[in-house]
Amino acid sequence: MTSSLEPPPPGSAILALQRATHVTLQVLAAELAGLDLTPSETNALAILADGHSRTVSELGSAAGTRPTTLTSVLDRLERRGHITRGARPTDRRVVVIELTASGRVAAETIRRTLAGLESRALAHLPEEALAGFHTVLRALAEEPS
Repeated sequence: MTSSLEPPPPGSAILALQRATHVTLQVLAAELAGLDLTPSETNALAILADGHSRTVSELGSAAGTRPTTLTSVLDRLERRGHITRGARPTDRRVVVIELTASGRVAAETIRRTLAGLESRALAHLPEEALAGFHTVLRALAEEPS
């Protein structure tokens, strides 16, 4: 993965992450152009690719977004026939999101594309570096105190 963007200032982890995210989203958009999905839709389907249904709150938490923000993403995915929303049989107040057949196909395409991109971008890094990277990502994803 290469980019003509200027590198962030030395020592700026946040700017480096922002740049990496920008480049990654550009590559994913190009590789997944046939699916015609937004990055938020891609993210939701990637999370659901494991085949487990999720509540809106669970999906929002996994996607790093508020359930209210996720509603429009889910509306679009439902209109396109990629997901269904229904009540949990044991608690009809809880809305559960599941992939449809077309959603499973799209999610699997996304999963394979993400795995390929990750392999190409990170395969040369030692395990210790990847472990450190994941530690940094977890720290950045936590709520600031």
